[in-house]
Amino acid sequence: MRQRQRLLDARAPLAAVALLGAAVSCVVLRDPTRAGSFPPCPLLTGFGLHCPGCGGLRAVHALAHAEWSVAWHANALVVAAAVLVGLGLLGWLVAALAGISRRVALPASAGWGALALVTAFTLLRNAPPGAFLTPGG
Repeated sequence: MRQRQRLLDARAPLAAVALLGAAVSCVVLRDPTRAGSFPPCPLLTGFGLHCPGCGGLRAVHALAHAEWSVAWHANALVVAAAVLVGLGLLGWLVAALAGISRRVALPASAGWGALALVTAFTLLRNAPPGAFLTPGG
């Protein structure tokens, strides 16, 4: 009975893993390096500025093909986020299967810190000293 309950508790993390896997599969099947695979970034097209997500699809595509360096050069922020999300999902799934109730409450400062990091990344990648952060830079 306990094993059944653990499997029931693992439904949410398994659903999250399946949803993320489906999204990654779309990026793997439609190569973002080919012109016309995905719509262009409106910020880059309209203003010539790289948003924090520019190169993100290419980074995910490269990660799915174990091309770590290519992924890092496409979008370092997406690579770092992918590692954190992957570890978080793995921890959530393992805890659910072990029967451990995990309630994680992040402080508001974590959200503000993430916003500051994304803002700094965006500003730096659009400034001459941060040219190495632009996709393919």
